[in-house]
Amino acid sequence: MSGKVVLISGGGGGIGSAAALAFAAAGYAVVVVDLLAESAERAASAVREAGGEALAVTADITQDASVAAAVAAGLKQFGRLDALYNCAGGTDPMDGNVTDVPLEVFDRTMNLDLRGTFLCCRHAIPAIIAAGGGAVINMSSGAALRGASPYHVYSAAKGAIISLTRAMAGTYAKQNIRVNCIASGRVQTDRIIRTWGTLEQAAKGGDPQDPVGRQREYPFWIGEPEHIAATAVFLASDGARMITGATVPADGGRSAY
Repeated sequence: MSGKVVLISGGGGGIGSAAALAFAAAGYAVVVVDLLAESAERAASAVREAGGEALAVTADITQDASVAAAVAAGLKQFGRLDALYNCAGGTDPMDGNVTDVPLEVFDRTMNLDLRGTFLCCRHAIPAIIAAGGGAVINMSSGAALRGASPYHVYSAAKGAIISLTRAMAGTYAKQNIRVNCIASGRVQTDRIIRTWGTLEQAAKGGDPQDPVGRQREYPFWIGEPEHIAATAVFLASDGARMITGATVPADGGRSAY
């Protein structure tokens, strides 16, 4: 993959920063886009310290002009764009059942998860077409694949991303662009640890769902950022040439059994 360039939204932390390192190890130059300048620069610095090329860009992916500027900055620095990894997103602690959730939670969640993904694709895909084709990897969630999630707005946003992925895959195949989606399970990022605690804390009764017990029963259910990052790198690679329009359930099997 030497000479190729990837833009990672939400690249400053968690899965995004792990993906920056993983893509760099695969030979990509990395455009690290994050709302927090310090986080973006920290992830980009880690790539450079590992011997790769990286540019830190501060942007708000919910704002059209900000996303356009981020893509333009990446093109100015590296001259091309071959892959987009839409990693930015998240849940709102006030999310809940459709009958009770505050409407402002709907607006915030849809704006970040769905609109942000939409805008990044809107501005990155023309650049990928100009490079001769490439890959788009979107982030959904296991919550979009099963009916047990109590977070209805997040489930709706992530379900919409799956549908958007299919539609874009069909549209841009003619331009040699593959579009796929990762439906991630629980990953031990800082945000998840703040919400649920570490596995060690949960073992002492910190999580009513007892993830430690579930981890013993289903050993793949909880993962690390590097596991999702590796999936994204594969989906961008030539080894995934025949995979497009797909949703990969990287959730330890939780949506399957």
